[in-house]
Amino acid sequence: MDLLEIENKTHNEVRQGEAYVSIDDSQNVYKKYFYIESYGCAMNFSDTEIVASILNSNGYGATKNVEDAELIFVNTCSIREKAEATVRKRLTEFRKLKEANKNVLVGVLGCMAERLKTKLLEEEKLVDMVVGPDSYRSLPALIARAETGHKAVDVLLSREETYADISPIRLDSNGVSAFVSIMRGCNNMCSFCVVPFTRGRERSRDAHSIVAEATELFNKGYKEITLLGQNVDSYHWHDEQKHQFISFAKLLEQVALISKDLRIRFSTSHPKDITDEVLYTMSKYENVCNHIHFPLQSGSTRLLQLMNRTYSKEWYLAKIDKIKEILPNCSITADIITGFCTETEEDHKETLSVMEYCKYDMSYMYFYSERPGTLAAKRFEDDVPLDVKKRRLQEVVDMQGIQSTASNLRDIGRVFKVLIEGKSKKSDLDWSGRSEQNKSVVFPKGDYPYQKGDFVMVKVTDCTRATLLGEIVG
Repeated sequence: MDLLEIENKTHNEVRQGEAYVSIDDSQNVYKKYFYIESYGCAMNFSDTEIVASILNSNGYGATKNVEDAELIFVNTCSIREKAEATVRKRLTEFRKLKEANKNVLVGVLGCMAERLKTKLLEEEKLVDMVVGPDSYRSLPALIARAETGHKAVDVLLSREETYADISPIRLDSNGVSAFVSIMRGCNNMCSFCVVPFTRGRERSRDAHSIVAEATELFNKGYKEITLLGQNVDSYHWHDEQKHQFISFAKLLEQVALISKDLRIRFSTSHPKDITDEVLYTMSKYENVCNHIHFPLQSGSTRLLQLMNRTYSKEWYLAKIDKIKEILPNCSITADIITGFCTETEEDHKETLSVMEYCKYDMSYMYFYSERPGTLAAKRFEDDVPLDVKKRRLQEVVDMQGIQSTASNLRDIGRVFKVLIEGKSKKSDLDWSGRSEQNKSVVFPKGDYPYQKGDFVMVKVTDCTRATLLGEIVG
């Protein structure tokens, strides 16, 4: 995988681009049709499903054709500069649609809303509506205001909003896997990250509503859910009726108990918060996948302190050891940033040494791009030259490529339980799915009567750097 491919990847590999709802509109009673594009992380995609539900319940219909829409929304991400640049380009393209049809309204949702509301609305005049991640309930009123020619803005953050009572409409779904948001916001204040400023403080969702949503998904035929949060391990909710504190480990158990045929994933874990109780819960329940996304960011303790990650290199490695002790078959993936402020060659070598020790199955790798409003932007100089950042990133990418290939080679001859997600992109004669370790597996359909959504035992016979190749054995 080369540097360009890495820069184009989105966190958690969430689908980037059009998202639409399949709704029966045969009676054509909608006020207007809406079209939504979602960029960035899984949390953004989950939010887009909430927005679609709010709009649909207020009389708006969805379309997958932007030319048919009078309401166009872009759900944005501010975590990386590239994501913002992509959104700006799309907004410029949508402005041409507005010029051709004066009834078209364009809105920006999510993380870019608060930071760029003045530029997008007043200076560049790219949009009619700017709506923050805690203000989606106000969308119908904002649309009404924008229809009268007024600029519509609501970017207030909330300490309570979790959208727990809203049943998301599953967008562009494969009917097999779904996201379930368990919390919103973040309290960690990592110096490079804009999330606490764009999504607000951390608040956990009612555990009963989470279990109910997961149960409903299972009853509708979904076979896998991913519990989502900026930091799932800090989930905490007090059940006042039962006088019981629900930690993430307890929530994970409650969801796992819905059915042994419902596969459970979660993302993302902050190394400082994951507990042995979570690891033992994963070990106890076979349907909780053996995969942990465990962001590193840097292997240098000095840089980790500047990043305000609140752990050292040694502390992180001890957690890795504990994961491998309790869950010997667990896949571990990471986030890694190169070229953070003041990073030296020695700091960079420490990151490579941690990668060598941990042997990640896969990583999301980026070079540092300063985000306005973050603590790092206020306190530190972005002093590592771009060519150095890219060179170091390429070295990280090269090492991860070696590790990913080695990890897949170790799986040859092993048998995995794979959830069929659909046909392979390259051939209708092959199925594509994922193992519980979150590895992509491709295998021939053969004469077996399996369908999308079935679990099947697959023996790995070969691999590429990114994919396991195998054959059905039962």
